[in-house]
Amino acid sequence: MVNIRSLDPSASPLDYYGSELRRLREDSGLSQADLGAIVFCTGSLVGQIETARKVPSREFSERIDAALMTGGFFTRLVGLVLRSQLPSWFQEYAEMEAKAAYISTYQCQLVYGLLQTPEYARAVLSIDYSADRLDEMVAARAERQRILERTQPPVLWVVLDEAVLHREIGGREVMRAQLEHLRAFASEPWVKVQVLPFEVGEHAGVAGSFTVLRFDKDPDIFYSESYDSGHMTANPQVIRERFVGYSRLQATAYSVEESAELIARVMEERYGHGAVA
Repeated sequence: MVNIRSLDPSASPLDYYGSELRRLREDSGLSQADLGAIVFCTGSLVGQIETARKVPSREFSERIDAALMTGGFFTRLVGLVLRSQLPSWFQEYAEMEAKAAYISTYQCQLVYGLLQTPEYARAVLSIDYSADRLDEMVAARAERQRILERTQPPVLWVVLDEAVLHREIGGREVMRAQLEHLRAFASEPWVKVQVLPFEVGEHAGVAGSFTVLRFDKDPDIFYSESYDSGHMTANPQVIRERFVGYSRLQATAYSVEESAELIARVMEERYGHGAVA
């Protein structure tokens, strides 16, 4: 059955995407099944996206642009659609993160979102999202990571608590791939990863994970979050204190080179094929 649900294009980026897809498809004289055949999917999927019941992927958008000759319209729009799937309390931070010139973050529980593999992200997100939402949320996280693929990406400096390396998320194979992914950034000039070892004891990050964003022209921002909310501030005193704290974390952590060696060692000893479960 053809989906004919009416949409308010102004309701959300997803509704706008769906209404424009329907309009341009109909202008081309194509049925949902016709367009689906052209872009290698079912007509039902086209209908679900047109009625905002399904979130489009970047690959789908690229194929739609080619099929309808829209000059990259949907490929540009899908980024906004995917970001809109992020939790409402997190969206403002994601927008600021995408504009930052420098990102400095300390993470005590998990690998920072920009450096997560799809499998690791899926395991993390499965805690809070049902199976029918997981693909969308993983795609939204991958879209967020695209800022690292820019010609001039932000400088990203990550300090990870050593516990992050040992906390098994998604199983041994997922963790092995995640640590290999982290280790690969050792040769990336714009991304630096340091590990804060267990033996440090008390340190400037004991209160929890936090991030400081720096911009070329706008004030710096400090960000931290709780279970279901985020907190951002540009208070100069808070920024000053957190920068001092972050500098202390960097000084206490292993060097980038030592950290890469530790990551490789944990990867083999804890998650290697010969490791004892």
